[in-house]
Amino acid sequence: MLRITELKLPLNHPEEALAAAIRNRLRITPRDLVRYTVARRAHDARDKMDIHFVYSVDVTVKNEAPLLAKFKRDRHVNPTPDTGYRFVAKAPAGYAGPRPIVVGAGPCGLFAGLILAQMGFRPIILDRGKVVRERTKDTWGLWRRSELNPESNVQFGEGGAGTFSDGKLWSQIKDPRHLGRKVLTEFVKAGAPPEILTEAHPHIGTFRLVTMVESMRASVEALGGEYRFQHRVDDLEIDTDAAGNRRVAALRLQTGERLAAEGPVVLALGHSARDTFHVLHERGVFLEAKPFSIGVRIEHPQSWIDEARFGPCAGHPDLGAAAYSLSHHCKNGRTVYSFCMCPGGTVVAATSEPGRVATNGMSQYSRNERNANSGIVVGIDPARDYPGDPLAGIALQRHWETRAFEVGGGGYMAPAQRLGDFLAGRPSTRLGSVIPSYRPGVHLTDLADCLPDFAVTAMREALVAFGQQIPGYDHPDAVMTGVETRTSSPVRITRGDDFQSVNTAGLYPAGEGAGYAGGILSAAVDGIKIAEAVARDLMGMRPALADAA
Repeated sequence: MLRITELKLPLNHPEEALAAAIRNRLRITPRDLVRYTVARRAHDARDKMDIHFVYSVDVTVKNEAPLLAKFKRDRHVNPTPDTGYRFVAKAPAGYAGPRPIVVGAGPCGLFAGLILAQMGFRPIILDRGKVVRERTKDTWGLWRRSELNPESNVQFGEGGAGTFSDGKLWSQIKDPRHLGRKVLTEFVKAGAPPEILTEAHPHIGTFRLVTMVESMRASVEALGGEYRFQHRVDDLEIDTDAAGNRRVAALRLQTGERLAAEGPVVLALGHSARDTFHVLHERGVFLEAKPFSIGVRIEHPQSWIDEARFGPCAGHPDLGAAAYSLSHHCKNGRTVYSFCMCPGGTVVAATSEPGRVATNGMSQYSRNERNANSGIVVGIDPARDYPGDPLAGIALQRHWETRAFEVGGGGYMAPAQRLGDFLAGRPSTRLGSVIPSYRPGVHLTDLADCLPDFAVTAMREALVAFGQQIPGYDHPDAVMTGVETRTSSPVRITRGDDFQSVNTAGLYPAGEGAGYAGGILSAAVDGIKIAEAVARDLMGMRPALADAA
């Protein structure tokens, strides 16, 4: 089978045009084209007056070998890559050996548990929160009634933080083994729309993610895996031998139970597991501070973004709601960029701690809400902004989230400001044409009171620059809501080439909370890699190097 890339067709092309383009590209007759399937479809809207689709297709032809030879110097015609997933190990039938423990049921923990279950190792999956439907009720309790459950919210519970998001399923990670394809295939089995396998920027949305997470849990349980919800890990027992070598021995749970670590322990913590990071630090597990970002959520009417990006094609059903990606390097040395852009979505309360406000973005599969929203965040780093302590980034996050709660007036109301007022350095006293979507609600104020000075300076410069890239982006009525602090983990639980903690054997840090992923897809892929490393450990196999996995 051949893969042809960079096949370009007009926006409104008829279905038969793709087959004709394939024949023209390969210079073959209709009789020579046996069949084809779309591997990937994207749209190119860089020229609003000439928006077109770009296809990659897998093609079966008669006499493939001569065609490959004919196009051997053409980088857009190649053999179709093998994207099938192959397990690195399988437990023996009736496996009764040590059961691996997975801490966390977000995307990383979910896929670590699923792959281990598919390999026959009967994992135990712990999560501090509730099953996804109960968790959804608790999350709506914050949004509708200002009632926060610190153990069941946007951050904690089955599905992880990605459940209440845009459900984006693309990433810029290197993926030579096509593990992302395994992730997408499992999602489709669990009820995701099949087009996520072909769209260049697939997404699912919150409502579909809920049912998919339930389906995948059922698959894990059917294979002998076990879930234990509302089982927060409160402490670790670590044994140290005469030579000073450390190994995790047991987990202490909020239930009072001591769970012996007879097999490997996967730490698939989310980026907001701050209390667990403190426990790890106290027990001497090696941690280091890592960069993250801080800023706000910005909202524009989706129609403005559609018109700015698609021009006269705005509203075309094959294009959907327009997205954007922006970045600007500022005079003060900071970089400001858009983060987790949600077309046709809402800004949501994403705190997990009482007396603090944090925001995030969310959208459904339809992406048909009034506003587009995105994080506008400023990069910060430990050496410059919080040196000396691996947990100092957490303290920084908490400081500004507490300040946002205070400036917002309490009750988990969020501080908000019109963009024009933010640029002018004056508090907002009224809204304009853009209505904020954040619930429980916003309090108009001056966002400079709940952000670092360097971030305010950088954002004021960047917003004007973004207005030059997307006309109307710096419209004075655009609404900014604070604060966005949970862009990524402020901590890395450092692991070695064997995927284990660099100083505590048997402990496998994984995913976004450990500092090795950012987003649903990359976290899920890391979960697969960790599951493979754990399986090799359990089977006494030679470990694969992390940079080759």
